[in-house]
Amino acid sequence: MGSSRTDETLESYGADVGARSGTLAGVREWIVVEGNRVTVAALLLLGVVVLLLVLHEIGIVSFVNPNSVTRVASGMIAGTFSLVTLVVSVNQLILSQEFSAAGKARDRLEDVVEFRRDVAADVGVPASPATPTRILELLVESIRHDAADLADAVTTHDDENVRETVTQYTNSVRERTERVDEVLEKGEFGSFTAVSAAINYDEAWHLHVATHLRGEYGDSLSPAAMEHLDDLIDSLKLYNVAREQFKTTYLQRELTRFSQLTIYCGVPSILSAILVGLLFADFAGPSVSTVVLPYVVVALIIVGLSPLALLASYILRTATVTRRTASIGPMIPQKDPEEGPFDVTYGEDR
Repeated sequence: MGSSRTDETLESYGADVGARSGTLAGVREWIVVEGNRVTVAALLLLGVVVLLLVLHEIGIVSFVNPNSVTRVASGMIAGTFSLVTLVVSVNQLILSQEFSAAGKARDRLEDVVEFRRDVAADVGVPASPATPTRILELLVESIRHDAADLADAVTTHDDENVRETVTQYTNSVRERTERVDEVLEKGEFGSFTAVSAAINYDEAWHLHVATHLRGEYGDSLSPAAMEHLDDLIDSLKLYNVAREQFKTTYLQRELTRFSQLTIYCGVPSILSAILVGLLFADFAGPSVSTVVLPYVVVALIIVGLSPLALLASYILRTATVTRRTASIGPMIPQKDPEEGPFDVTYGEDR
């Protein structure tokens, strides 16, 4: 193929989704993806507390008008019931994926068994591990090993351009897989550490580059180099499938946990909204001192908003994970169509 390459390096176009570029980006990544969801929800509620108290102190909001406060309580009750309905819908969606007839269940099992057999053959073990995290670790190690073998196979290549290009690519693969492996070793299934490492590894870009190198230099590479390149492509494909399975299983657990926490907070939320209305049920005015009234109302409002805070924290993560893994294989929607070191035109290889 006669494709031209820009002066940019191969690895500069890797799909490093979620990569940090500063302190602000790191904080944003923690809030959106990495942070514990309950902690993020608590921080959101703390921000609401500070906002309401500050607005009260400077005289923008007040808590002595019974009509206004009771309208807020009514809205909180209606919103909580709507949120519970949403949670029920989420549970129905999850359950719909679990119910299946015997034939469909058998097909799903056979697909999983076949995939695990392919993984075992690729990584050279008697049987693939039971834990998804360990499967990803072995596949990352296999990718790194295949890249090292490919680099060794081209060290004696006559064409310096081919040798440097392939070596540059394999160095990028080995560097990034080492970072992923370090994170995976610290993570456990059920924690988001391993999932974050899995979705942030740019195997889609590495698969794209490997496919391009095979097509462009396939005639000049030695049979051993071509074999190692094909092994690398197969390992990257298996990693992509394993990541999707891991992500799906984790999101199911995540949404189930969100449903449980929302139900736990739903009843106290409704009770707190009812109490807000009952505080102003007396014809003489609020049933507590006006000195402590703002703090009591704010506390009850925070309890009432807890399901909404949980919804925001969990949806931020699940939506981000889904967006970053929306495509399968070397289809990278987050990259600009003009970006990349490969510029190809129709029919140039004919």
